[in-house]
Amino acid sequence: MAYQHEYERSLASPELFWMEQARKLDWYEQPGSSLYKDEHKLYRWFPDGQMNTCHMALDYHVEQGRGDQVALIYDSPATGSKANYTYRELRDEVSHFAGVLTGLGVASGDTVIIYMPMIPQTAIAMLACARIGAVHSVVFGGFAAHELAIRIDDAKPKIILTASAGKELSRIIPYVPIVRKARAEAQHEVEACVVFQRTIHPAGLEDEHDWDTLLAKAKPTECVPVSPGHPLYILYTSGTTGKPKGIVRENGGHAVALSYSMETVYGMKPGEVFWAASDVGWVVGHSYIVYGPLIHGCTTVLFEGKPIKSPDAGVFWRVIQEHQVNVFFTAPTAFRAIRKEDPRGNLKADYDTSCLRYLFLAGERCDISTLNWARDLLEVPVIDHWWQTESGWPMLANPVGLELFPVKEGSAGKAVPGYDIQILDPEGAEVPAGTEGAVAIRLPLPPGCLPNLWQDTERFITSYLSRFPGYYFSGDGGYKDEDGYLFITGRIDDVINVAGHRLSTAEMEEVVASHHSVAECAVIGIKDQLKGQIPVGFVVLKSGVTEEEVTIQQALIQLVRDEIGPVASFKKVIIVERLPKTRSGKILRKIMRHIADGESFQPPSTIEDPQVLSEIDQRMSQELEKG
Repeated sequence: MAYQHEYERSLASPELFWMEQARKLDWYEQPGSSLYKDEHKLYRWFPDGQMNTCHMALDYHVEQGRGDQVALIYDSPATGSKANYTYRELRDEVSHFAGVLTGLGVASGDTVIIYMPMIPQTAIAMLACARIGAVHSVVFGGFAAHELAIRIDDAKPKIILTASAGKELSRIIPYVPIVRKARAEAQHEVEACVVFQRTIHPAGLEDEHDWDTLLAKAKPTECVPVSPGHPLYILYTSGTTGKPKGIVRENGGHAVALSYSMETVYGMKPGEVFWAASDVGWVVGHSYIVYGPLIHGCTTVLFEGKPIKSPDAGVFWRVIQEHQVNVFFTAPTAFRAIRKEDPRGNLKADYDTSCLRYLFLAGERCDISTLNWARDLLEVPVIDHWWQTESGWPMLANPVGLELFPVKEGSAGKAVPGYDIQILDPEGAEVPAGTEGAVAIRLPLPPGCLPNLWQDTERFITSYLSRFPGYYFSGDGGYKDEDGYLFITGRIDDVINVAGHRLSTAEMEEVVASHHSVAECAVIGIKDQLKGQIPVGFVVLKSGVTEEEVTIQQALIQLVRDEIGPVASFKKVIIVERLPKTRSGKILRKIMRHIADGESFQPPSTIEDPQVLSEIDQRMSQELEKG
């Protein structure tokens, strides 16, 4: 009942509920009120008060006697480097680098682009911006110059912070040439570029500044008080128009929401170790590598590597054991990669992971087969939860800090307190339990969610608020059962129409993924003259599978026929080496549909490897020619 009481209270009196959460943080001046509407009639949180996110994340803990606790663990199997920073050491590093920024003329309200790999200096740069009230925009290290140039023109940064190179497995990516090319292409003129030199690949500097040289001359800089509505960061996410959308995160609501989620959703206590195996270029890295754990007084792990080949599929277990990780958060795609390489989980036997309490999965829908495999291997609750770049923190979860529900396979849990999540029909009416519809959140959204897009209110309203007036439209489909559990079935456009029958490709994927030879899969709908659309399955097999491909294909077709029925018209399975994904692990199903239907498309800037699209196109052509 702890959850139900908390949830009902959060919806019945959101202003009071979130003011209570806000008072748990160390403000310079507590806000006098919580919810209000701005000049665009959009909901916002905390119109007054004074604060600083960096102060809440670092200085406060030092002042409270936590200065000698490890704040950040850097573990880089990519380079063989490791380092620990206490709260005091991290505060001092951030304070000095804030002096570098002010020395270059950066002031409160200026924007700074951070184009860097997974190294401590990236987190230091983010926190240093927050310290002086500058608005940072982290661009995933390794993005092409053109994509970086688009973000330069939109964010209009005063300076760019970068590193000489990034390291991915056996590949080194020089960053400085990319930044130079982007600056040359962009219309906006950046005043300065600061480069952190990495020993793996130092860069020859031209008009750029050397990070360490500037740091040696800088003086410590104190936190600059800002209002709660002051922007903390801009994070770009893919848009349907090809132009990325700048998600804005405000200081006040962000700090309140993350502090609340660390305790409520993840069940963390100050001093414990939290590891989000993601990248600071994504929202998970912002929320749960840098800001969330530090605001809550935890130790955070910053990992530079991959779930496999770093050096093997046992690297996650090594990190958990070595750093005594209490709660681990990663994407299901990481576990699918591990399972593909080590199907029986034999490498786990080499490590003691008894320190681990929970595994949280998000970023891509988690199939039941992967969830059960991870649960059986780690012998801890495996919790699928759901949220978006736009929300900044979980919308659906099993909130273990309140109570641990029985896990329902296929469900991402129940609505997190603060989120009034409804399933709507096309006309905007709520549908009965068990009926699939559009997943929407009744306004106001809780603190921490995007209040607007960066300098584009019209697009914000059109993209998120116009489909269902009074609601934020998530873009996902799903249903709610009688017990309040929600099931996300995928993007609305992942529902296909087969001879007048509306069918979920996510449901078919669930069936295909349950086969013992399947490592991961995607099911998409392609055009068909007779039935409108028909489903096609793309399957990656586990390592060591010896069965004939045709045997597996026939078995999968029969499996879907048995579980869903002949109405699914599932008659084609294509076995591939890999699936096209974004760098955060999302499978590019929409792009695959465009390829199958012969339609033009623009590969997203976030794609992990564009070459895989050619591979998919070739395999698809070969298989579809067979009929």
